[in-house]
Amino acid sequence: MRIAINGFGRIGRTILRQILTTNAHDNIEVVRVNDIAPLETCAYLFKYDSTFGPLPFDVTREGAGLRVAGRLIEFSHHADLGNAALPELDIVLECTGKMHSRAMAERGLSAGARAVLISGPSAFADVTTVLGANDHSMGAARIISNSSCTTNAIAPLLRVLDSALGIERAHVTTVHCYTSSQPMVDAPRGDLARSRAGAESMVPTTTSAAHELEKVLPRIGARVSVAALRVPSLSVSAIDVTLQLSTPVGPDVDAFVRGIAAGSEVIGMTEDPCVSRDMRGRPESLILGLTETQSIGETQLRLFGWYDNEWGFSARMIDMARKLVQRNA
Repeated sequence: MRIAINGFGRIGRTILRQILTTNAHDNIEVVRVNDIAPLETCAYLFKYDSTFGPLPFDVTREGAGLRVAGRLIEFSHHADLGNAALPELDIVLECTGKMHSRAMAERGLSAGARAVLISGPSAFADVTTVLGANDHSMGAARIISNSSCTTNAIAPLLRVLDSALGIERAHVTTVHCYTSSQPMVDAPRGDLARSRAGAESMVPTTTSAAHELEKVLPRIGARVSVAALRVPSLSVSAIDVTLQLSTPVGPDVDAFVRGIAAGSEVIGMTEDPCVSRDMRGRPESLILGLTETQSIGETQLRLFGWYDNEWGFSARMIDMARKLVQRNA
């Protein structure tokens, strides 16, 4: 599979890190990385990572690219990917977070890719797809949104629960680590609470997940409310879900939760009393915490799950790229 990564920020770097450190990805050829930052900056931020630690390989400059783990990764620095003159490739992983128009989303296609996968919600994608929830719906779409990290955590769980027991209504609170959209010190933002220093306070805010759920799971989305709380943690987030079910979950709730994890390719589980730091670098979209499971009566259920909003989401970008390439084969 031949890919290009457009945008070498948190997700772009984490995708490349996974490709270089995971044997299962040896058949992925990174044809090009495109980012407007200078090559020296890209190399430094890739080698030294505050979240995942130093890369376990030397990173050296070679011509216009970087040699890492025996591979030469070519770099370009175009604000418009359409000007990057890419060689033939299967897919562009669009990781700039700056898809503000359909024309921008199409630049990967004009650069020669057969498909573009966007690393976030997009109003300009042909379809929004979440692995384990609606990945059967890609059809022949060429511009696909991989939705958000939180939607990737929520949607597969809700699909399984609705299929097994029926969801009457549900409320999800996402407890999310701070991100670059928040200031380090108090500074003006459109959302007044979000204008406060992200590493200092817990910040009630909004999330795109509610709207995204209605696109990914339209039959369920209207019955689910979603709230968000940003917390002063560098990485790993969580969802806290309370559901009113149509059918009783049964007397052995723990066995039911184990069954969810056993039957899913993207949902994991832990029986240990973990904290967020323990989940850093986990590749699942969601890791259910069995110790936090609660049932109230026969049809009310509370579930709690962790997700590494960078590592897990980047793993889904790679998985979805493989599905798109296999579809086109």
